[in-house]
Amino acid sequence: MPESTRTDKWLWAVRFFKTRGIAAELCAAGKVKRAGHVLKASSTPHPGDVLEIPFPEGPGVRTISVISIIQKRVAASEARVCYEELTAPDVFEVQKNWHITRLENPGGRPTKKDRRDIDKIHGFWDSI
Repeated sequence: MPESTRTDKWLWAVRFFKTRGIAAELCAAGKVKRAGHVLKASSTPHPGDVLEIPFPEGPGVRTISVISIIQKRVAASEARVCYEELTAPDVFEVQKNWHITRLENPGGRPTKKDRRDIDKIHGFWDSI
């Protein structure tokens, strides 16, 4: 086991973020905190540290306790051993509801099927 690693690399390795770049961006933006203080991407997490990590999408902040340090990305089951989840259950409920609402109201550009349905409503497919 390595003795130290960068915060962004550790966050990526334990699967909080899809890419190390996203982890580094959130650290640079001051979103990742240790004991209420902003944590730089290059700083070193230590076992016993309590980190506040925002969700990559949606509202809420996770609170975790670092148990062990790893440098390489591992399977999710192995990654869960490296930290202890301290986040309140209601934060996960808010996150879940946000995702459900987003799926129900996706917004953005319509798919090809959506476009055809819109055209039918406006009467463009009546003659075909």
